[in-house]
Amino acid sequence: MFVLARAVTYAALFIGFVLVFLPARILSSAGIAPPAAIGAWQIGGMVTGALGSALALWCIFAFVFVGRGTPAPFDPPRRLVVRGPYRLVRNPMYIGAGLALGGAALFYQSLALLGYVGVLFVTTTLFIVGYEEPTLRRLFGDEYKTYCSTTARWLPRLTRSREAKGAR
Repeated sequence: MFVLARAVTYAALFIGFVLVFLPARILSSAGIAPPAAIGAWQIGGMVTGALGSALALWCIFAFVFVGRGTPAPFDPPRRLVVRGPYRLVRNPMYIGAGLALGGAALFYQSLALLGYVGVLFVTTTLFIVGYEEPTLRRLFGDEYKTYCSTTARWLPRLTRSREAKGAR
């Protein structure tokens, strides 16, 4: 239960800063106010944001209940998480966060916020390649190498490799 409390705390701090505070500052500095009426852009943004948020939450719970850890780099899971959304791509939590922010960009029709999504994607990719993947290779060895060979970083593969089919 303590791992759940840690994960919720870390997630709340990350979400509060990266997905709420910074986007609010961007919208404010760009002079963008909430829309006067709810239209198609806002509905699309709310649906996209809700789907992204649900995906990110699913990932957090997978870290807690499958991995016995948290998404925080300083408190990682004890087991490699390859179930749930991690069966399809290696970084679904970042995809969920990007979709949530993309939904906000749609809602507000904000190019500035869309630019922030792009900056976050580049920053996240550099973090993944420079820190996260080498750390996971060191922690989980061949299990992680096999996972990388069968599961793409960002987009699901249309067909699974023979190795992955044989492991089922």
